[in-house]
Amino acid sequence: MTQPAFPAIRRALLAASAAALALGGFASLPAHAQQVITLHGASQFNDDHAFTKTMVKFEELVKKYYGKPVNFVLHKNSELGLEKQYFEYMSQGKAVDYAVVSPAHMSTFSKAAPFIDAPFLFRDLAHWNKVLDADLFKPIADEVAQRADVMLIGYAGGGVRNIFSNKPGSTLADIKALKVRVQGAPIWSRTFTAVGMAPTVLLMTQHAITIRPLCFSAKTFKTLPPDLQAAIVRAGKEAGAYGRQIESSEDGAKLDAMEKAGKLKRIAFADRAKMKGLVDPVIAAYAKEVGADAIYTKINGIK
Repeated sequence: MTQPAFPAIRRALLAASAAALALGGFASLPAHAQQVITLHGASQFNDDHAFTKTMVKFEELVKKYYGKPVNFVLHKNSELGLEKQYFEYMSQGKAVDYAVVSPAHMSTFSKAAPFIDAPFLFRDLAHWNKVLDADLFKPIADEVAQRADVMLIGYAGGGVRNIFSNKPGSTLADIKALKVRVQGAPIWSRTFTAVGMAPTVLLMTQHAITIRPLCFSAKTFKTLPPDLQAAIVRAGKEAGAYGRQIESSEDGAKLDAMEKAGKLKRIAFADRAKMKGLVDPVIAAYAKEVGADAIYTKINGIK
């Protein structure tokens, strides 16, 4: 005798309902709960470079503070182009989520951004570190975030710039009319002209200490869960400080090695303070020109 079809139909309906509920429940989960998040970084350099080491440290710290699975893919050796492209990609929210970028590449969005890396801005490494710890560049970071949609989450750098010359010089008189090769930004040529030099040659002038922001795409950041966002902000600041320590210490080691190999001779420069005094009015005028005069005043106020 044939069994009634109802039980079979009921079982089929219940199974379909369960499947629908399961699918509906999965679909209602936020995207970040459905799969492990992957973040892409970019570096122009190999594993040995301070910038690459900074980003590796950033990855380690984010994983530590987030405490949940998150993937990092760091594209090295200019695999994704150069810093200028990284910044553009982060601004667009594609290809690159984080990278160390020179402030010069942010000038399209913020006229004040290159001021972060201006020459003779700092008295020495101690002053430089105090300025960064005080977060005095926050107004510039806010402007970059607003206009470029890129966050400056930490500050690496720390390379001390000196002059490589084919003749010794320890005073301002020694370097008068000396030709030096400088960056393309106008403030650099203005600065060296102010001290009587001809802005295309190593004198220990310590005329600049680099700052290289660790950047993160705001477009990507907005899509991430709050606890991962918090981990990124915390890790960015700490990774930047780590990068500064690495680069500032490596500088001396590299010069030591080159001097021992007979490739250069370091000349102590006695007039560094006088040099900065001649340049200060130029930097002050530049700060006013780009709307960073209030920041410059605060920098000078730090002892």
